[in-house]
Amino acid sequence: YELFLDLLDESHSQDALDFPVVYASAKVGQASLNPPENGGLPDSPDLEPLFRTIMETIPAPTYVEDAPLQAHVTNLDASPFLGRLALVRIHQGTLHKGQNVAWIKRDGSVKNVKITELLITEGLERKPGESAGPGNIVAVAGIPEITIGETLADPENPIALPLIHVDEPAISMTIGTNTSPLVGQVKGHKVTARLVKDRLDSELIGNVSLRILPTERPDAWEVQGRGELALAILVEQMRREGYELTVGKPQVVTKEVDGKVHEPMERLTIDAPEEHLGTITELLATRKGRMEQMTNHGTGWVRMEFLVPARGLIGFRTEFLTETRGTGIAHHVFETYEPWHGEIRSRNSGSLVADRKGAATAYAMTNLQERGVMFVEPTTEVYEGMIIGENSRADDMDVNITKEKQQTNIRSATSDNFEKLIPPRKLSLEQCLEFCREDECVEVTPDTVRIRKVVLDANERAKTASRARKAGK
Repeated sequence: YELFLDLLDESHSQDALDFPVVYASAKVGQASLNPPENGGLPDSPDLEPLFRTIMETIPAPTYVEDAPLQAHVTNLDASPFLGRLALVRIHQGTLHKGQNVAWIKRDGSVKNVKITELLITEGLERKPGESAGPGNIVAVAGIPEITIGETLADPENPIALPLIHVDEPAISMTIGTNTSPLVGQVKGHKVTARLVKDRLDSELIGNVSLRILPTERPDAWEVQGRGELALAILVEQMRREGYELTVGKPQVVTKEVDGKVHEPMERLTIDAPEEHLGTITELLATRKGRMEQMTNHGTGWVRMEFLVPARGLIGFRTEFLTETRGTGIAHHVFETYEPWHGEIRSRNSGSLVADRKGAATAYAMTNLQERGVMFVEPTTEVYEGMIIGENSRADDMDVNITKEKQQTNIRSATSDNFEKLIPPRKLSLEQCLEFCREDECVEVTPDTVRIRKVVLDANERAKTASRARKAGK
């Protein structure tokens, strides 16, 4: 009911609150208009009540007979054979394969183009079709640069439909080729800059939320997207396709307004048990979030709305799920731009960094685990500059994780006693991106995800830090 109340505006009457409720179970394929018992299933043997309710409740599309063509581009997709596909909803007229139409762009300009292919969805597949009428949603090919919100119309009477606004990118990260000493030693076979660039360019065909910009390096590019999760999904897809990458720490995309730096703000909505209210409020206060609204449903759950800087949400999801024990639900959308909110500290701990190449030993890890939490297992191959754990203190520490026990001819009852070795913490790709700092990056391969320093050599890192301190003074 709250959802429908939020959706009510001047264009909707109070009758919108008189909606039907269908109880359905997708797993077993059953639906019913009668509420089932707790833990029970709907009493209908199939989904017929759901489809019947849809047919009776949702009105058919309205259109004017013999009106000129109007088709709205509502989404994009890509095909390896046809290139960019525009998913269009036909409001008026009829769209034919091979038809010449007027393409009305976002800037208002009009260009005549030809529909080379028209695809109609049947079930889960797209099949070639000859024509489609009002109310149909079809995919068309032949317009490589078309984007969301634009209109396909009659060339003799082009009438544009209202534009659809696409949110601007809020988060960026640098994606480049793998530059670690272990590059190409596992399943990864796509390691060159040309292959990575071609893959990123192909992603632009069907993903309108992405932007790809060049950087100072020829083998790395700045990729901008709506959030860290969307960018992490792209990296995960490339990893599974056999690419080896170096991914930088997510950064916020800022813009200058009246000479001042502004950053994107997100409207964050949280549903959580009220026992976690204080923890969530404290968690977001440290991330410069401010509460806009809070509703207590009286059921033990509360709904909270916050305005949070987009960079404050980097790393928030994992911490939020941990603090709420997996019970909390969070969703955020772009709200506006506001002046820069100052520094947000990401983590208070430092990193344990390997100081040499080799295989991690249980003997060295047993001695090092008092310093912090390990990320690697014994026998894991490491290299200089690779982060092998989280330091309990704020500073980074270079350690020797490949140290082996000296061999002697004296036997001891307590020798090689590694039962107290604490299991390492395994980080996912998302958690690695949240963990790394500005001077760190993530090495992504088909088999492994590692965190490393951008500058691997310890002496070079020390010189850079010394120069930064002198410059600060």
